[in-house]
Amino acid sequence: MKKYLFLFAAALLTLAASAQDAAELINKANEAMKNRQYAEAFEAYDKAMKNLGDVEVDAAINFNIGFAAMQADKNQEALAYFDKAIEAGTNVSKSWEYKASVYNKLKDFEKALESFEKAIATSEEDSGALCFNAAVLAFRLEKFEKTVAYFDKAYVAGFRPQDAIFNKAAALNRMNDADGYKAALVAGNTKYPDDKKISSALANIYVSEGNEKYRQGAEILNTANTKVNDGAFTTEDDAYKAEQAKAKAEFKTALELLENAKKLDAANANAQKLIDAIKQIM
Repeated sequence: MKKYLFLFAAALLTLAASAQDAAELINKANEAMKNRQYAEAFEAYDKAMKNLGDVEVDAAINFNIGFAAMQADKNQEALAYFDKAIEAGTNVSKSWEYKASVYNKLKDFEKALESFEKAIATSEEDSGALCFNAAVLAFRLEKFEKTVAYFDKAYVAGFRPQDAIFNKAAALNRMNDADGYKAALVAGNTKYPDDKKISSALANIYVSEGNEKYRQGAEILNTANTKVNDGAFTTEDDAYKAEQAKAKAEFKTALELLENAKKLDAANANAQKLIDAIKQIM
């Protein structure tokens, strides 16, 4: 994996006093960076960059300064230096990623997402983590198609695959794509049967489907009984028995769905209540 190394190189100096001062400040900043004293590092770097004179420094130093500024909560300064690093072609993808982190901290989620997308586009490495973070932001912005796409990419890349498929399903649910929601959870449960989040969510789908089948069966039976009470036919008539058979078929399907829910989530109280109600009827 490519490493993003900070540039700990002194400036190319002339003998001018300003150059000596800049060199000393850069060396001081480098030392502070090694010690993770980011506020001190940024102050020294920034002061040096504003007083370079004829001193030449590697453009990669802008990435260092941006990182130090970000860590020191100098957000606007961090963005400015990361922009300089990007312009110079230095650690471009990582600069976009850190810009996304800064924008996220500033709660500018639109720009954070845009920055993550540019980080993904310019990355030469495995971008699974970037895609996952982009998906989280897209979900927050209710851009659910992007959410699904980026969680898919994170999943394929193997980055937090169980969370990726679960959150993809959640996005599909928010899109009112019931079939897609269920399919994602079924796929997730097949791949990760021990994941409680996935199995519980899928169990709830089966409970909802089972409840609908139970409701339909009860409605058929109630309608038939009302007709008996009204004298339309008796409980011995073939018409009544046919309605009973229809109701039982709905109850049987409901029971199968609810038993599937219990297999996935044994503690699902709603599933158990419906199972008990159906068994009393049947």
